[in-house]
Amino acid sequence: MNAETTTVQARVEEALATITLTRAAASNALDLVTKQDLLAAVRGVAEDSRVRAVLLTAEGKNFCVGQDLAEHVEALRADASSAMNTVGEHYNPLIRALRDLPVPVVVAIRGACVGAGLGIALLGDLRVAGAGAKFATAFTGIGLASDSGLSHALVQALGASRAAGLMLLGDRFTAAEAHQWGLVHRVVDDGEVDAAARELARRLADGPTAAYRQVKKLLRAETAGLSEALERERHAQEALGASHDHRAAVDAFLAKTRPVFEGH
Repeated sequence: MNAETTTVQARVEEALATITLTRAAASNALDLVTKQDLLAAVRGVAEDSRVRAVLLTAEGKNFCVGQDLAEHVEALRADASSAMNTVGEHYNPLIRALRDLPVPVVVAIRGACVGAGLGIALLGDLRVAGAGAKFATAFTGIGLASDSGLSHALVQALGASRAAGLMLLGDRFTAAEAHQWGLVHRVVDDGEVDAAARELARRLADGPTAAYRQVKKLLRAETAGLSEALERERHAQEALGASHDHRAAVDAFLAKTRPVFEGH
């Protein structure tokens, strides 16, 4: 499978599938088209019998800044009661498709990796981050909880206490901290991210694929609660999406001002 759209490129070369976010001018923010294209690329790779490993990467300075808030504001203004339907219609199918890939997935991360971008990155099996990469959950800063399986992934990886701190406070954390906590496999110089991640993905593509498939099955059995977490996130985001605080916070974010939360 080789495919290219305005937002996502998918290529298979010698058993290695490379999926690249190509919306660099928007820091690879996830608008509707990007979510649809990324899901189609993941599903296409899953159906390609040649693929023995996947590299997920992105063009530009940032891996992914999460939901495209400019598009989201338009959806809120059009109908706040349905603006968060994207969680169930787009994010949850994408997260499930990434989780269900039967072969190893390596994620290359440069720059910002926040919100749903972080949730997507955590669906990889191994992550290679540039030393200058910055991470954050980001959701509470705009009056939301989480989606993209982030609540489940962080508790699984870090435990409830540290996950709570990252999700409630939304503070940024560095690549070094992510490595210390076990969220990334390797940290390299920013200019070496692509080469290091590709080298790792190539090693996996050339490795014992049948064994890797069984390892993935065993690991999925240890994180079987993801589907339930996705549904809980969907309900939470749909409720919060219509709140005053969320609408005001998104407007403040786009205006580059500090939001004032009123608690409703």
